[in-house]
Parts: sequence; C-alpha cells; structure tokens
Amino acid sequence: MSIRLINNDDFIHILRVCNTNVNGRQKIPFALTAIKGVGRRFSILACKRAQVDPSKRAGELSTAEIDKLVDIIQKPLEYNIPLWFLNRQRDYKTGTNTQVYANILESKLRDDLERLKKIRCHRGIRHFWGVRVRGQHTKTTGRRGKTVGVVKKK
Repeated sequence: MSIRLINNDDFIHILRVCNTNVNGRQKIPFALTAIKGVGRRFSILACKRAQVDPSKRAGELSTAEIDKLVDIIQKPLEYNIPLWFLNRQRDYKTGTNTQVYANILESKLRDDLERLKKIRCHRGIRHFWGVRVRGQHTKTTGRRGKTVGVVKKK
C-alpha cells in the first residue's frame, strides 16, 4: 500500500460541482456520487470518458478536468455514453433521453408525481394518500407515527 502525499497549495477540500458540495478528500468516482442522479457506475464511466485518473482525489483536479466532468454529466450522449446508461429515457413530455441530476432530478420527480395524481391512476392516488405504492403489505408494517396497539379500558 502506498501513501500519497497531498500538496496543500493546489488541494481543494470542498468543490462546488453541479450545485452540490463535493468532498475533495474522496477519490473522484466516489466524490461525484454526492451529486443526486450520479451513481458509482456513471461517475466511473464519466472519469474514463474525461480521461481522468480515477485513483486521484477530487481535490487534486484542475479546473479544466472539473469542467470536462461537468460537461459529460450534462451532455452524456455527446461523449458516446449509451442510452441504456441514462437515468431518464424517453421523457414523458419531450421524448428525449437525458441524464438528470441535482435540482433537475427533484423537479422531474415532483412533476411525475403531480402528473400521476392529476390523472388519478392507482400510483398517484397511493402517493396522495401517503401509503405504500409498490404493492407491499400494509396491515402491520409502515405505520409511521400512527397509533399502534390496543387502548386499555378502565
């Protein structure tokens, strides 16, 4: 096991990438997973496409390398990342294939839930009621703060 010394002059402890604080002490692929919508596999692939050494720490990146990684996260199709790797395929409104991340991910999720509630489908109604959506048993589990047990009479 080799120990890598960090030069404190160039090292950035907290990076701001895609409106998210990224820990500079972590290795690049794992540091990028702090961004919502970017997982480990996607971040490793982004590092390969940007030709960045994945064993480097995120704080050691130059601004050009950070810009390249951000560009790959924003426009993955331009860097030959396959369609099946993206997290938003055939968007309901636009029909495009994109990688959604950070604030965009939250707004898309909220829009999808609002659409489900508006058309009154089963999933939308379950979301509206605040109960389990994916067919789980609800008789004894998932009571979350509701009254549990029997009240004793005096």
